[in-house]
Amino acid sequence: MSTPSLASLPIRRLTHRDLIACADLSEDRGWPREEHKWGLLLTAGTGYGIDDPDGGLVTACVVTEYGPRERPELGAIGMVLVAERHARQGVGRRLMRHVVEVMGTIPLTLHATPYGRPLYEELGFKATGRAEMVRGDFTPAGPTSKVFTRPATAADLTAILRLDEETFGCDRTHVITRLPAFSDQLRVAEDRGRISGYAAAWPNMDNHVVGPLIAGDTETAKALIASLAARTDGPLRTDIDVRHEELLSWVKEHGLVSAGFNSVMTYGISELPGDWTRRFAPLTVAAG
Repeated sequence: MSTPSLASLPIRRLTHRDLIACADLSEDRGWPREEHKWGLLLTAGTGYGIDDPDGGLVTACVVTEYGPRERPELGAIGMVLVAERHARQGVGRRLMRHVVEVMGTIPLTLHATPYGRPLYEELGFKATGRAEMVRGDFTPAGPTSKVFTRPATAADLTAILRLDEETFGCDRTHVITRLPAFSDQLRVAEDRGRISGYAAAWPNMDNHVVGPLIAGDTETAKALIASLAARTDGPLRTDIDVRHEELLSWVKEHGLVSAGFNSVMTYGISELPGDWTRRFAPLTVAAG
C-alpha cells in the first residue's frame, strides 16, 4: 500500500487528548516537551494538526482567540511545529494558510523566531514589535521596593480582569481565570487600595516563566518580578517587550541574561490593541 502524500493528509482540530502527541512533536524538534503549557493552550485555545499515518503528528499549532466568543477580536498563533522527518516539504506553510483562512477577518498575531519569520512574511504577516527572552537565577540587590505586592485572592479576580482587558485591549477572561490553577504564584501590586498590576509565575520544565506581567509602571513591574523570584526556587524566564529598556536593564543587573529575540508579528492590523506601556511580558509567546 502506498503512503499518502503530505498534501492529501487532512488537517483536523486537536483537543486535550492530543497533549502527549503535541509534546512528542515538541521533543522531536529539540524543544522541551512543555506538557503543562500544551495543556493550557489546548484547553483555552484551538489546536490544528495533521496526523502522521505512521503515528504521531506531522504538524501542529494552537490559536487562542480573545474578545467575545461569538465575535473574536484577536487570534494569537503559537506552537507552530513540523516533525523533523517532514520538514522543508511545505506542510507548515499549508497548516498556516489553513489557519489564516479559518480565522477569516479576525486579526492575528504571533511571536516569530528568526527561522520562522520568512514564512510568516510570505503569508502576509508584518513585524510590528520585538521581545527579548531573558532567563537565569534572579539575585536580589539594592533597596527594597516601596511598591506593595501580595498574593492574589479570589476577591481580586474582577479587578485583575478589568486591568487586563484595559491593557491587553481584548477580553481574556477564559485564559486569565485559569491562572490560579495553572501558575504556582499569582501576585498583585496595590496602590492605595487599588490593584495597579499583576503577574504570575508558572512552571515550565527546569524554570519558572514570569507572565503575564501587567503593571502601571516600571517600578511596579520590578516589584512584581522581585516578589515572584523571592518565592520561587530555581531560574526564571520571561519575554519582555524591548521598548521596556529600563526593565530589561534591571533584570540583567539582577542575574538574568539574554537568551534570544522574537519578532512580534501581526496580520490584519498594523499594531496590537491595548496599552503596550503597561504590557511588559506575555503569559507565553505562544498565546500573546
